[in-house]
Amino acid sequence: MEKEMTTPLGDGFYMPGEFEPHEGCILIWPKRPGSWPYGAKAARRAFTRVIEAIGESENVYVAAGASVIENARETLKHIPGVKVFPGETDDAWARDVAPTFLVNKKGERRCVNWEFNAWGGTYNGLYPSWEKDNAFGKLFAEWYGTKCYDAAPFVLEGGAIHSDGEGTVLATKQCLLSPGRNPSLSQNEIEEMLCRFLGAKKVIWIPRGIYGDETDEHVDNVCAFIKPGEVVLAWTENKDDPQYELSLAGLKALEQARDAKGRALKIHKLPIPDCPVRITGKDLEGFAFEPGEDVREAGERLAASYVNFYFSNGAVVLPGFGGENKKSDRRAVEIMEGLCPGRKVIQIPARDILVGGGNIHCITQQVPLV
Repeated sequence: MEKEMTTPLGDGFYMPGEFEPHEGCILIWPKRPGSWPYGAKAARRAFTRVIEAIGESENVYVAAGASVIENARETLKHIPGVKVFPGETDDAWARDVAPTFLVNKKGERRCVNWEFNAWGGTYNGLYPSWEKDNAFGKLFAEWYGTKCYDAAPFVLEGGAIHSDGEGTVLATKQCLLSPGRNPSLSQNEIEEMLCRFLGAKKVIWIPRGIYGDETDEHVDNVCAFIKPGEVVLAWTENKDDPQYELSLAGLKALEQARDAKGRALKIHKLPIPDCPVRITGKDLEGFAFEPGEDVREAGERLAASYVNFYFSNGAVVLPGFGGENKKSDRRAVEIMEGLCPGRKVIQIPARDILVGGGNIHCITQQVPLV
C-alpha cells in the first residue's frame, strides 16, 4: 500500500473506460444469508453464468471465504482462466469493494483503494459490520501484486463512478453527496478527490439514479459510457413510473454537459424493464437477516436496469429479467447489439442477482490490460 506516493493524477495514471481491453475481472463468491436466499444456490448459478460469459475472453479472479472456497472451486473448475483464491468479505459486491484499476501511457498498471462503509455507514448503511469488505481492496492488490494508492478515508464505491478513459467521470449527486459518504466535504471537494485519484479532469454530475436503488442510486445502474463521448441512459416513457422524473433529470443534465475534451455527449436511451421486478413472499422466506441489517419486504420494487451490464473483451454481458419482461429483455439486446457492433451480446438471467440488491456490473470489477 503506497500511502506516501504522489497522486495518480500527478503520476500520470488514470482510469480507463470499461469498454477498453481487460486483462481480467474480479468477482466474489456469494454467501451472505441476508443478500442471497436459500443458501445462495440460485445466486451461485447466476454468478457462474456471468463468469462463463466473461471467461470466454478474459481471466476471472474469484475471491471466496473459507466456508465456501471448495464450493467455488468445484463449481467453477470447468471454466478456463478462472482462479479462485482465499478472500474473506462481508458480501459479494466486487464492484464496490475491489480496488479501482488505473493505467498510464507507459503501459504500467496501478490501483486505488477506497474507504468502504456499506453504502452509508451509521447514517444509512445496509449492514452494521463491513470491516472485511473494507479490507478487500488492499487484500486483492497484495494478492495480485499491484502497487496501490490509498484514498482512505475518502468513501467511494466502484459502482458510483464511470470513466470514459479520456478524463471524464460520471457520478450521481444523490449518491456522492449523501451524508453517509463524505459529509464534511463539499461537492467541489469531492470532485477534486475524484479527479486526483482517477486521473480525471472533469466530473459530469447526474442528479439521480434508479428508483429504489439502495446504494443511494449508483451511476452504474442508470448511465454508462459505451465509448468516449457516448452514453446509455436508463429510460422510461411511462410518466406514471417514479423512474420517469429521475431519468428526465438525468437526460437534461447530460444534454447540457460537456466532457473533458469539450464534446457534447451522444445519449442513447436504454429502456428499463416494462414491468417492475419485485421481491416475492417465496424470496423472503429464503433470507436470513442479521440484527442491524437492511431487510427485504414482500412486494418491494427492485432497482432493475439494463444499464447494469459488464463490458468483457468480447461481449456485453447484459442482465435479463424474464417473466413479464421477456419483450423488454429482447429490446435491450437489440439496442445493445446496435450500439456495440463487433461485440456479442450475452444476456444472463439475472433476477437471482438482483434480489441481492445489484446486478451484473455490481458483482464485477475489471482489471485493464496494459
